Amino acid sequence: MDSRVVPRLLTNKIKQFVRQYPIVALTGPRQSGKTTILRAMFEGYRYLSLEDISVREFAENDPIGFLKQYDDKVIFDEAQRVPSLFPYLQVSVDKSRKLGQYILSGSQNFHMMERITQSLAGRVAITRLLPFDAKELKAADLFEENWMEMAFKGFYPAIYDRNLSPREFYNSYLSTYIDRDVSDLRNIHDFRAFRTLLGLLAGRVGQLINYSDLAKSVGVSQPTVKAWIAVLERSYIVYTLPPYFENFSQRLIKRPKIYFYDTGLLCFLLGVMDPEAIQASNLRGPIFENLCVAELLKRNEHEYTLLDFYFWRNSSGKEIDLLHLLNGGLSIYEVKSTSTRSTKIMKGLQFFSELAKGQVKQKTILYGGSESEVWNDVQFRPWWA
Repeated sequence: MDSRVVPRLLTNKIKQFVRQYPIVALTGPRQSGKTTILRAMFEGYRYLSLEDISVREFAENDPIGFLKQYDDKVIFDEAQRVPSLFPYLQVSVDKSRKLGQYILSGSQNFHMMERITQSLAGRVAITRLLPFDAKELKAADLFEENWMEMAFKGFYPAIYDRNLSPREFYNSYLSTYIDRDVSDLRNIHDFRAFRTLLGLLAGRVGQLINYSDLAKSVGVSQPTVKAWIAVLERSYIVYTLPPYFENFSQRLIKRPKIYFYDTGLLCFLLGVMDPEAIQASNLRGPIFENLCVAELLKRNEHEYTLLDFYFWRNSSGKEIDLLHLLNGGLSIYEVKSTSTRSTKIMKGLQFFSELAKGQVKQKTILYGGSESEVWNDVQFRPWWA
């Protein structure tokens, strides 16, 4: 199936920004569909990939001549590859005062954002395209009701476009993109140690990050582990969920938790051979939790809701899996892989709600079932809803 027929939720926001800003930047992981969506949306724009050596050399060696030739309605893919071009883009848009003059696309968030803040602040709208979310797959009739099927398959467009084996795709993705991009962002020589760290992070998904323990297990320093995780986050491979620091007179945990942006890659790193293996795995709960967190992250970016997510845990182990600010209060979530609704799994939400003394505006349990229902003031929702 051609990914161009899959409606991407971000499309309308990009179109809006093209009418409001001279430059629109689209970032996201490799293979998330950035090139596809831009070429489909902007057929009247010229497309240039700055990974093309001849194009890149032209832009680097003669940026003024380059932008004279490509002066309006141009998509620059992998724009972070030519950082010296960004100041000239600023001059060009300030001189022309045209809206929608350039579209920048890139897969390395750190380098893109660094160049934008240095040269293009106030002139560019920033959007992020992650792999498919459940709403997009439902609209294209590509959604599986069984959450284990979805978690194993993952959400990268190529898997759906070409009916690829998830394990074969993620094996190639790991070697072709992750290793290369990480090497570009940071001079990593010991890829065996780096791959070991990736495997350890997968095995500890949904847990607090223990940098000291990871460093000992991998055989590198704590600063190295922190730097490698930062690179993975900048490349949209992993996500570190920060703690919420409002203490409500409680001693709090202050370390972040680790998740993967895509559960297909997570399952590959865990050695999951098929969806049925998830059912019997002791990581069934963490995989489902990651599925829910990733879905919320993707919907947040694709619908441009601009929410900041956190978790909350006190020193005695009481925890809220996810929360965000909502209308001057808090929306809180518990994640349970069970398909059965019960009052027992509502206790954590009720404890926090009482502790927060009226600050909680919405309580939701994301669970493994398929029905939406409200019990008292708690919403039960399927992970995709």
